[in-house]
Amino acid sequence: MRKGKGRTAANGRLRIIGGQWRGRKLPVLDLPGLRPTPDRVRETLFNWLGRDTVGLAALDMFAGTGALGFEALSRGAEHVLMLESNPLAVEQLRLNVQMLQARASVVQADALRALPAQSRKFDLVFVDPPFQAQVWDAALACLPAHLNPGHRVYLETPRGWSGPADPAWRVVKESRAADVVYRLLDYSGGSNPDLNSGERA
Repeated sequence: MRKGKGRTAANGRLRIIGGQWRGRKLPVLDLPGLRPTPDRVRETLFNWLGRDTVGLAALDMFAGTGALGFEALSRGAEHVLMLESNPLAVEQLRLNVQMLQARASVVQADALRALPAQSRKFDLVFVDPPFQAQVWDAALACLPAHLNPGHRVYLETPRGWSGPADPAWRVVKESRAADVVYRLLDYSGGSNPDLNSGERA
């Protein structure tokens, strides 16, 4: 989920593009600065991941509309923990989880404060914070203790961001859409052979 200045959720609806809920439209609040990650970007991301979402434990650090977390659930993720600080967005996320009977937990919290207190580990993590907050490195710094072997970390940033400050983060795949760069990362090289090619889209 991207929170860009002056943007709102398109038509108040989020369309799931693949999996068991393909084509399903979920209501999202028309909050200033809140919009789902675009369909084309989500399609590229989940093409990168392929069928490897099945059975995964996932974390959506800055959930917003839940676009990434719900897409992962639709494609077979075992469970998604959604962290979001905006109480109105949290309420809508919970309504959508209930409507879908989705395997997700929604927690109202600042992800940078809440995650260190979590004992869970994850196979798939979505890191798409509000661009104006500029917390990409801080968010990545929270993650190593919570990653399972063979993990995947999705990171969405503006074009001007130069990449992870910590060299232990390796860019496995990368692409661009308008003013946005999105990457698939692993930490300390990871262990999934399907994601170790260094291919960039």
